[in-house]
Amino acid sequence: VPDPLQVGQDNARPGPARDLDEAAVAAMRRLPAVRAAFPIVSAGVFVVQPARAPSGRPLGPFGDDLLGVDLARPSLLPISVLAGRLPTAGATSEIAVTEGYLQRLGLKRADAARVLGSEVELASGRTFAGDTFAPDGDLRVRALWVRATVVGVVAQEAGSGQLLGSIELARQTRQWTAASADQGASFDLRSSPYSGAFIVADGIDKVTPVRAAVTAIGYSTSAPENLIASVRRYLHVVEIVLGGIGLVALLVATLGITNAMLAAVRERRREIGILKAIGARDRDVQRVLTIEAATVGLTGGVVGAGLGWIIARLVALVVNDYLHAQGLTTVGLAFPIGIVLAAVAGSTLLAVAGGVVPARRAARLPAREAVGA
Repeated sequence: VPDPLQVGQDNARPGPARDLDEAAVAAMRRLPAVRAAFPIVSAGVFVVQPARAPSGRPLGPFGDDLLGVDLARPSLLPISVLAGRLPTAGATSEIAVTEGYLQRLGLKRADAARVLGSEVELASGRTFAGDTFAPDGDLRVRALWVRATVVGVVAQEAGSGQLLGSIELARQTRQWTAASADQGASFDLRSSPYSGAFIVADGIDKVTPVRAAVTAIGYSTSAPENLIASVRRYLHVVEIVLGGIGLVALLVATLGITNAMLAAVRERRREIGILKAIGARDRDVQRVLTIEAATVGLTGGVVGAGLGWIIARLVALVVNDYLHAQGLTTVGLAFPIGIVLAAVAGSTLLAVAGGVVPARRAARLPAREAVGA
């Protein structure tokens, strides 16, 4: 499962903070064990909701942050969709909202679909030289208004804001505010083109080295490392338990094959005696029974792999439904050909190992005793 790191400017270092620009994001993408790096643009907006919210109660306007992310590869983003979809890459009239937005409307997670299709208006402020102050001395601000449709609801994993849109929409809003004549109102937005970045590592065990590598090139990072370490410990315990169960299952299967072959030898004593009477050597009898055991193991491996794949798909459906309901990222189910072939080959070898003792016993059976049995 990919694990995201959030990256920002490292203001704790002596000297001026480094800008987080496209060159820096490209350098992060080239780091070892980095699957993807997504720049983030955060912009403060004034949100005007419909006169009647989907919950049925009137709501007033409020201020919030719009988080813009590159949505060209949504499958790699550490964002879980509860209802609807993510905005289209490059769209400036679509947004997704978080669970915090649902709570503002008085809705629960189960009601997430009710906000889909509703419209909101986003305003970003800007002051101008020459008419900054009105005659009464108040600051004069002009707003850029954007009407956006809510197309999805995401879990609270996208950032501090309650609105998620394309990076183009957030950049447009941010640049409008950054052009203010009043530098105090611009919040120093010219300092860096990006507010931060999401970095997706190749796995849980790669988060720490990736974080160290990002810090080494001059940027601060944040990641729930304590939580990740705890999850890894629990996963290791689960792997040990499942490995023990699998080992016991293999031992039982081997003993079962051995027992079945011994029963087959007892039932086929006359057949074995006839084979030896017509000239079959001990190794010929042993070879026949070994091939029979291998065939049983191969057939069992193929059937077991097929049934295991079907059961795994059913379990994955149940698990993903639960994860989706909890607002978590779902898991993908792959069909590793190499592992499947190794499992089939392993079952064949175990069957051969289980059939060695019965095959040797059958090969050493005297022809006179076998025919007379």
